[in-house]
Amino acid sequence: MVNQLRHLPAWLTLACLPLAACAAPEAVKVDCAEAISTLEINQCAQAEVQQAEQQLEDYLSAARQRYAQDSEALTALQSAQQSWGQFRQEHCAAVYSLWREGSIRGLMHNQCMLQQTRQRTHDVWQVYLTSMDNSTPVLPEPAVEAAE
Repeated sequence: MVNQLRHLPAWLTLACLPLAACAAPEAVKVDCAEAISTLEINQCAQAEVQQAEQQLEDYLSAARQRYAQDSEALTALQSAQQSWGQFRQEHCAAVYSLWREGSIRGLMHNQCMLQQTRQRTHDVWQVYLTSMDNSTPVLPEPAVEAAE
């Protein structure tokens, strides 16, 4: 029994190696221009989604600020945003399901999330941050398609 306890720390160390291997890629900066593996491609796609989500949040914040005195507009914006978020999740989950048997499923899901988020950002810009008189918008027009 004492012999078995002596080996317990080594056993725990070996048991944790797969977990460490899974966590390690997040700590490594991936050059997305050179991404080849599925893991690298998915990491880059996820980073793009996060950037698009941050841009959407910036545009929503500007819209909330612009309409800060109009509680009805703010309530409608909040409700629409919640509904859109639910739609995006369900729609992109359906895309993932279509590709469920392939390693490309994660990329297809991320591409869906990216496209939906960019489109929503453009919609927020068009509805809340531009004017009918063609004056300068509050923020620049966001790209809907990825820059090549």
